[in-house]
Amino acid sequence: MTKYAMVIDMDRCVTCHACEVACRAHYEVPVPYYRNWVHPLPPQGVYPDIKKTSYVGLCNHCDDAPCVKACPTGATYKREDGVVVVDKDLCIGCGLCIDACPYGSRYINPLDDKVDKCDFCIDRVLHNEEPVCVQTCIAGARIFGDMNDPNSEVSKLIESGATSNFSSLVNVGPNIYYKDSRNVFPVVKASFPPREPIRPTPQKLWTNVVRPIMWLTIGATFFGQLAALALQLFKGESDIKE
Repeated sequence: MTKYAMVIDMDRCVTCHACEVACRAHYEVPVPYYRNWVHPLPPQGVYPDIKKTSYVGLCNHCDDAPCVKACPTGATYKREDGVVVVDKDLCIGCGLCIDACPYGSRYINPLDDKVDKCDFCIDRVLHNEEPVCVQTCIAGARIFGDMNDPNSEVSKLIESGATSNFSSLVNVGPNIYYKDSRNVFPVVKASFPPREPIRPTPQKLWTNVVRPIMWLTIGATFFGQLAALALQLFKGESDIKE
């Protein structure tokens, strides 16, 4: 079965931000939010032995995705091909999945009050097109494909040593892998360590989920009764006329 993953070659990345800009333009992501990002890190070492890198990040499409568990409506779910997506029709914008994500890869889009994030450009992928960030990368630092296909470049890179460097810190099975022969990724870990997922609390569930649903139910009941009363009055007037 197909399982999509991405390898980011830290040795090739030139921190040009083309992937970030292309993604923002394609999906009309409002500032200051993003679906993927390139955070430059300060140089490490002493001249002439200086190492420089960036934190290239996006949704990790985790095997054991905490966001899926936190979503109260089923809007966030994991496809059979491993891609974690958001059904905007089911999303109520409660933000519980945002708190649950250990990588900070989600945000509420102020244009529609729905959660948004990287989805590996799955609509493009299903039409045999590459994700926008992969297509745009001038250095070929992003490699996308089926990690279960032993002949794919992604599978070969993972087999040769590309690792999901955050997996030892947050045990959720991330499917973003990094090739880093210069060993600069520890700087990324120190600068942007992932956090343990924040589990929904009763207070948040009440404030963001239960109470809105309760008011919607009360409102629907009230207007339903009002409509029923109006119907009864209308039928009563009809009976009098007859």
